[in-house]
Amino acid sequence: MRAILGLVILGIVTPSVVVAQEQSLKIVFPQTNYKTTAERLFFLGTAPPSGQVTINGKQINRSKAGHFAPSLPLQLGENIFTVRYLNQEIQIKVTRVSIQPEIPQGLAFAKDSLMPAVDLARLPGELICLSASATPNASVSAKLGNQTISLLPQPQQAQLPNNLAALTGRNQSSTQSTTGKYKGCTTVEAAGDLGQPQFQLTLNGQTVSEPGVGKIQILSPAQLPVVEVIAESGVARTGPSSDYSRLTPLPKGTRSTVTGIEGDWLRLDYGGWIKSQETRILPGATPPRTIIRSVGYRKLKTATEMFFPLETAVPVNVQQGNRTFILTLYNTTAQTDIIRLDDNPLISRLDWQQLPAPLKGVQYTFNLKKDQQWGYKLRYNGTNLVLTLRNAPVFSTKSKPLSGIKILLDPGHGGKESGASGPTGYLEKDLNLTVSKLVRDELVKRGATVVMTRQDDREVSLEARQEIIAKEQPAIAISIHHNSLPDDGNAEKIKGFASFWYQNQAHSLAVFLHNYIVKNLHRPSYGVFWDNLALTRPAIAPSVLLELGFMSNPNEFELITKPQEQKKTAVAIADALVEWFKRGRSQ
Repeated sequence: MRAILGLVILGIVTPSVVVAQEQSLKIVFPQTNYKTTAERLFFLGTAPPSGQVTINGKQINRSKAGHFAPSLPLQLGENIFTVRYLNQEIQIKVTRVSIQPEIPQGLAFAKDSLMPAVDLARLPGELICLSASATPNASVSAKLGNQTISLLPQPQQAQLPNNLAALTGRNQSSTQSTTGKYKGCTTVEAAGDLGQPQFQLTLNGQTVSEPGVGKIQILSPAQLPVVEVIAESGVARTGPSSDYSRLTPLPKGTRSTVTGIEGDWLRLDYGGWIKSQETRILPGATPPRTIIRSVGYRKLKTATEMFFPLETAVPVNVQQGNRTFILTLYNTTAQTDIIRLDDNPLISRLDWQQLPAPLKGVQYTFNLKKDQQWGYKLRYNGTNLVLTLRNAPVFSTKSKPLSGIKILLDPGHGGKESGASGPTGYLEKDLNLTVSKLVRDELVKRGATVVMTRQDDREVSLEARQEIIAKEQPAIAISIHHNSLPDDGNAEKIKGFASFWYQNQAHSLAVFLHNYIVKNLHRPSYGVFWDNLALTRPAIAPSVLLELGFMSNPNEFELITKPQEQKKTAVAIADALVEWFKRGRSQ
């Protein structure tokens, strides 16, 4: 899944080429001068199975073919590792960088520690917090407008693991030292520009001051800016950076009032944050509000379209349940008396309710006839919101079980995007393509129409892959990958088959494929994961990403690169899909 750089050290030149090749030692990861914040790091490489491989004088475990992936502890700062095989030696330097801020010894603020580090805009009365790292046991304050805010030393707090910790089993918080960390908060009631806060540090009668980086503004509630989404699908998040979780994308044309600004991010009135580059300001516009009366619909051959006529395009949110599809329109007030919805192959009933303040929205609940949902699309046609709910695929009457079914296969990575690497340097992109073609052939034998995002070693962007899915509108989309681990993963022990999903409609498919492969191929289970990945996010069809095994595990790498095992995997995936579609028809 991740790219790993390789460093190849060839054998010493001798009169015999065969001998030189036999003595070849290869270290694929890490490359020398590698930097990490991890407490441990695995070393991935190979050497001929005869003879010993040592790291810093200690013999390491290897697979039958000679591959290895020991995980070794790192001390803070520089670590030197010497890898030896017979008369070959490779020296690798790894630097472990501390995640704790560096506290200055003298009377000074720590570099880049003054917060906020970007411009902020908030509503009157909202909490504004300032912080800094500086010499311990000092007196720290900040002047903001006509206020002086005391910044007090902070108690110890929990350090959260990053999201990758869920992949290594280290998903626990740890205690973080806050020595030298100062923080204080205030509120400001009057609108206006407060400029940059001026930070002041006093210790033993000496004082230094330093201006903050970010400027602070208090917005006027009567003059809030209004923006319109200009991206095809505006990325809305729970907070002002890409570290925050995604919300339902905002269709192009969506309008909303800005209630906060943090750097390049705008907080919209319904609570989501969006990058300013995905919007344009509408000068003189008043806060977007709309009423809604009747809701329309029409049956298509492969879908049902619902029409929500609005006065302006407002923010939306989608939530899928087992037999429900819930659509929320924000800044919307119902004036609804009549909704027509005839007997429908997909929808049994449509309910709605007005949400109480401060949400100010209307929530529509589509009660569905079956558990499995087959994809949806949201778009604005002018100020009319159009929701397309896809029907179940129609199976052909031909004898082959997948006749009439279109399946999209996405061989992960390609071109410059090599993905992970095995201990021999064999690249994930090549393995993904090989297995994807085998899966394609098995699906075609069973009658399916198969579309592939690439059929050779070329680079296809994540956006382009998503666009192919949107254009082709397959019954399902499957992205084929092979796994690797974050730096601190235990590459010798962690292995197995995994499936990833994001949209609720893909959960059943992800679980079924995982369980089928693990049971029928007697493969270890790495697990089923909800994961916000580019190839699990498409909503137009149930979309999953499969990790067929670990490139970073020496023994599993040997297994997944065997042609006979690849063939078994392809057959098992195709058979699993036949069974899943059968169950979907009966649910």
